[in-house]
Amino acid sequence: MHEALDTPHKSITLNTRFRADTGPEAAHRSGAVEWAAGETAIIVCDMWDDHWCKGAAERVAELAGPMNRLLNRAREDGVFVIHAPSSVVEFYAGTEQRRRAQKAAFSPTPVPLSAAERWGTNWCWPDPDREPGLPIDDSDMGCDCPIKCEIREAWTRQNKQIEIWPQDAISHDGQETWNLLAERGIDNVILVGVHLNMCVLGRPFGIRQMVHLGKNVVLLRDMTDSMYDHRMRPFVDHFAGHELVIEHVEKNWCPSALSSDLTGEAPFRFAADDRD
Repeated sequence: MHEALDTPHKSITLNTRFRADTGPEAAHRSGAVEWAAGETAIIVCDMWDDHWCKGAAERVAELAGPMNRLLNRAREDGVFVIHAPSSVVEFYAGTEQRRRAQKAAFSPTPVPLSAAERWGTNWCWPDPDREPGLPIDDSDMGCDCPIKCEIREAWTRQNKQIEIWPQDAISHDGQETWNLLAERGIDNVILVGVHLNMCVLGRPFGIRQMVHLGKNVVLLRDMTDSMYDHRMRPFVDHFAGHELVIEHVEKNWCPSALSSDLTGEAPFRFAADDRD
């Protein structure tokens, strides 16, 4: 734990990428957005301490350190951080950060929150009016290991490399998340964490729900990963498959940006990603 920072709110600039068109002519477009840091939150999705898939767990461990540096830098600018380790928030019961989410003043949402359930929280399933099927087949749950790992609940808490500061909040609940944002006048939401094709899109604090609620949403595309097995459609490398999911989000839900816009450092890249 760290002492709260007392810093003046600044503005942050994100160089966003999106895909404005559909079909074979679709291409990346770009544009800069400037947000008041004090009106911006970063939500950390499911960066657990372990995972049933060994490869996924190793990638989360590799990502956690750079993500922690990102969060530290964002806090210096006045960005609010919400940790969302789904299904294990009870590990943090009684902490100041968990109580902050539970005690935030109730605020009605502009549209009803999704009431569907999956994997320990409410869930936002794909919206067929705006989102076609994913460009990858993750029906096998996406383990890319040479020998498929056994599915189990391996996680108990958030990865220890990601620090939780006194001014942060902890929640995996859609209403609590909305209350925290409303209480602080936050309209801008940055999503980081895993896994993009599943929880980052579908959780009650994830991309689909935040977009439905009218928030300005950006995905940091170098601060995420997907559950994709190269032996499944479209039969490409894991990281190429993950890039297809990023493009799916950019086309159908929200733009993406890089962590370097906030840190001034080089974007994160997984060591095993040897693509040009």
